[in-house]
Amino acid sequence: MVPAPTRTDLLADPVAKALAALADPDAVGVAEIDPALADTAAFCETYGSPLEASANCVVVAGKRAGEVRFAAALVLATTRADVNGVIKRRLDVRKASFAPMDEAVSLTGMEYGGITPVGLPADWPILIDQRVADAPELVIGSGIRGSKLLISGTALASLPGAEVIEDLAK
Repeated sequence: MVPAPTRTDLLADPVAKALAALADPDAVGVAEIDPALADTAAFCETYGSPLEASANCVVVAGKRAGEVRFAAALVLATTRADVNGVIKRRLDVRKASFAPMDEAVSLTGMEYGGITPVGLPADWPILIDQRVADAPELVIGSGIRGSKLLISGTALASLPGAEVIEDLAK
């Protein structure tokens, strides 16, 4: 694990740019991993990282009056985002679902399996479960499958567009 700004080769471009704008970018760590092990369960098992110290970012989409609305939800790996309850109400849409993979990849500029809340489009709300915001440090994606970030819940909650929501996940 090294300070993320020293290894921008291990970050998707939008992630590197967003990290540079943080109050303390050196407080965020990055570690190179085997891209085949980027999925949370495989990563935790192989690298001995506790599942409860990992958070997953999902891209959610819903329509209202013909307009597609996107958001990112960040929840602990031991929980599931409440897409058709809390997130649907927050987006003010009739139905919310996970965004199609190709659309999520093209809109974020990140690799599927590495999408992270750091560096998402500026107009997207970043919905963060309270348990994520309270965590002292978490392993999350880096925008690519070949690395992971180590970041505090406080830093995640301070991202532009971040909203901390109680019971975002079940």
